[in-house]
Amino acid sequence: MCLISFSWQPGTPTPLTMTANRDEFHARPALPAQFWKEYPGLLAGQDLEAGGTWMGVTRQGRFAALTNVRQMPAPYQGSVSRGNLVKDYLLSTQDPESYLLGIHQKGLLYDGFNLVVGNREACWYLSNRIESGPKCLAPGLYGLSNAQLNTPWPKVEFAKSALQNWINEPQGDLAGLLSRRDTYPQYQLPDTGIGEPWETMLSAPFIISPQYGTRAGTGLLITHDLVEFKEITYDQQGNTASDASYKF
Repeated sequence: MCLISFSWQPGTPTPLTMTANRDEFHARPALPAQFWKEYPGLLAGQDLEAGGTWMGVTRQGRFAALTNVRQMPAPYQGSVSRGNLVKDYLLSTQDPESYLLGIHQKGLLYDGFNLVVGNREACWYLSNRIESGPKCLAPGLYGLSNAQLNTPWPKVEFAKSALQNWINEPQGDLAGLLSRRDTYPQYQLPDTGIGEPWETMLSAPFIISPQYGTRAGTGLLITHDLVEFKEITYDQQGNTASDASYKF
């Protein structure tokens, strides 16, 4: 994933409301979100190159989502696919804190990542670009792209605002909430070392280009007794390729 906003409200009828876009090279093969044949309790898309996933949920209400950290040159090159971070949490029985403490001890195995994991009772965040380790998230509204949690990039602020408006008045599709395709002016953008043309292109919440772009949008609602999940996948032109909804 490259853009996520979520409202974390434990102890309420809806502990989690999340919307996210997955951005990736079009040439990298992936399966749309579905229950995995080898793990029937896991609902997620699947990266066919490395076998992991970027966002998912289980029948028990465990959830996880991942973004990369944009940093050029990268301080080190990881040897393990970051998609395993999401998959392994969803398949484990560890509580969020314990799982992230274990990942924190071996963070050098991965390229830069942001990882959000949780269940109906707790939500935790970890980045291997922050030395302080896992953080228990207080109730609130959060945004995450390719820097640390709540870094105020323009598209992160847009995502948080769009989600808050949807929560206030749920109209439209949560999975397609981050469909704004306009870029932002250069003076508002970070300098992450990738050069101005890419910095501008990637500033759009929904990215379109021949090689790289928004491949999927996801909406996730977890209530005290229900999970609602919808994914929309997109082609290179940003047109809908498929959509699937699940409720359990």
